[in-house]
Amino acid sequence: MTGPESRRDDVVETLHGHQIADPYRWLEDPDSADTQDWVNRQNEYTQAELAGYPERAWFQTTMSAILARPRAGVPVKKAGWYFVGRNDGTQAQDVIYVADSLDELLSRGRVLIDPNTLSEDGTDSLGSFTVSPDGKYFAYGINESGSDWTTFRLLDIATGTPVDDVVSEAKFSEATWLPDSSAYLYLHYPASGRSEGTGTASLSGGRLMLHRVGTPQSEDELVLSFPGQDQYFITPEVSDDDRYLVVHITEGTDPSTRLWVYPISSDGLGEPVKVVDEFIDEIAFVRMSGDQLVLRTDRNASRGRVVLSTLDGEFTDLIPEGESTLQAVRGTADGLATLTLVDAQPVLTLYALDGSGRRVVDVPGGGVVGLNAGAEYDELFIGLSTTTDPTLSYAVSTGSGDVRALPELVRGSGGFTSPQVTVTRRIAPGRDVPYFLITRSDLDFDAPRPTLMWGYGGFRIPVEADYRPGWPAWLAAGGVLVITNLRGGGEYGAEWHDAGRLKNKQNVFDDFIAVAEHLRDTGVTTPEQLAIHGRSNGGLLVGAVMTQRPDLFGVALPGVGVMDMLRFHLFTVGAAWASDFGLPDDPEQFEDLLAYSPLHRISDGTSYPATLVVTGDHDDRVVPLHSHKFIAALQHAQSGPRPVLTRVEVNTGHGFGKPAAMIAAEWADLLAFAAHHVGLVPPEQ
Repeated sequence: MTGPESRRDDVVETLHGHQIADPYRWLEDPDSADTQDWVNRQNEYTQAELAGYPERAWFQTTMSAILARPRAGVPVKKAGWYFVGRNDGTQAQDVIYVADSLDELLSRGRVLIDPNTLSEDGTDSLGSFTVSPDGKYFAYGINESGSDWTTFRLLDIATGTPVDDVVSEAKFSEATWLPDSSAYLYLHYPASGRSEGTGTASLSGGRLMLHRVGTPQSEDELVLSFPGQDQYFITPEVSDDDRYLVVHITEGTDPSTRLWVYPISSDGLGEPVKVVDEFIDEIAFVRMSGDQLVLRTDRNASRGRVVLSTLDGEFTDLIPEGESTLQAVRGTADGLATLTLVDAQPVLTLYALDGSGRRVVDVPGGGVVGLNAGAEYDELFIGLSTTTDPTLSYAVSTGSGDVRALPELVRGSGGFTSPQVTVTRRIAPGRDVPYFLITRSDLDFDAPRPTLMWGYGGFRIPVEADYRPGWPAWLAAGGVLVITNLRGGGEYGAEWHDAGRLKNKQNVFDDFIAVAEHLRDTGVTTPEQLAIHGRSNGGLLVGAVMTQRPDLFGVALPGVGVMDMLRFHLFTVGAAWASDFGLPDDPEQFEDLLAYSPLHRISDGTSYPATLVVTGDHDDRVVPLHSHKFIAALQHAQSGPRPVLTRVEVNTGHGFGKPAAMIAAEWADLLAFAAHHVGLVPPEQ
């Protein structure tokens, strides 16, 4: 056993003929005195352990310098205004600037809203913003302490003054404006179980509501709901010609979509036309083309295609499926812009509205931060990053294809200079798993080196060679970075996703293991020098592989992971993940889940890697009970000499909206822990 003692209760239940012990179920109550005492003791133990690591000071200094670099997001043009988020390197949250021209925005612009004034500790963040079509209102969502719960407020853009209008109890939504700017739609959820962001109650179904500016929320009108279908998500969008409210309906995280279209008139919303009314294919509205809808879909096209659709749901090809994987399509004044992936690397292409005139736009970068365009504008903005540097934005003329870099968006410079790196694309044989190998360009591979390996593999989300704040620090210290492209992700389309979900979920873990073995067999690293990291579904990945192959890894860093696969569906939005995981209520799916559930794979008397789990006490996406129960069980079972620790951040959630200082501190602890146990000695130490 390693770590503070955790009480073990005699809790056993029979599930599908299996006796399942759950001795740490008491940790499922985040607000109980026992859980809070446990968290405090664990944090004290972890901080005492980390305080003895000589590597920690270097990583703290380096991460602080990295987060002190000024940075800017991707500009967006809405209703004639230009907006961008900026951070001068000293701010917990990005500040939103506005201007009436791009040149003014580049020179500075005007502060519209500073989220740093919303809370004393900087944990309240801006979750989303939209602009009314008449350019008057700026509707922004505030998330407290990293929670998914959203409160919408309004600003007058011209004056910057607040408007007395508040909508609360929203989730997974932005404010979608009607064409006359009198009202917006949002997704409302009953607040049962909210508990100020620490609640764990299963989420009830969302309701699409219409809020009229200047009226109390109690008078909001119900537009659409599905009683008894708690896992349905509703995403509204107004067509670029203002004729239709287009509603996407999905079941949980499954990409299959029902598409309904409501005519908009001066009398309000008409009866919906059900263009597609079955959950079969992924469908996303792009823009109108005359009386037809332009859609992105994977119907009969695993890697995606663009089609024209009548209101009767008859599809005709506009941009057929290609060898690359279609990720996004935007409308422009000159037609369409597509973002595709070629071996997990982004390509931007422009088309006329009829699908002709294909032009590839040369914009460098390993990962896409954002693509902002509008059917009424002849310019778009794309932001790209590399593993060592955050967003660099570009303005692209959709008519000529000319590209203009926008370094002026970033005001000032910081003290950290990213190392020069070499990015190599490799394939792990046998399972043919692609991955990126990133090394400092001045280092020779004369012997295996300490390596940090990252993965995700789920929900059709692609993993690119993009920026995370810890990457430049690890590379500057002399470590090797590996970014994996696993089945279950979105790098190679629907078939790649299907090959890593439900009964095929074990493929994700086998892919990750195959890359680790390839790194070992080709002399890149050794098991003792290999650290693994992932967050959310990637935290599940780390928990699964470290319990299946503890011999293959020296360090495990699971972040906000789904660890209890037999009870994940009972808390907040967990049941929505059934599209990738299945549900333990189903006897056959239960067997699949039990086979890889990290919590239930832990075996007493096993020597596990050095482990540092990270979570947030206000994470209402993947609730912290997953991490708590996993680390308690792992501490009890550990027979080896390596430490098993947890780091619970206070007043933060799943990760988004976390203040810069907290980001720097968490990365410093993760990297120092990894470096200490894989033998990476930072420079000047």
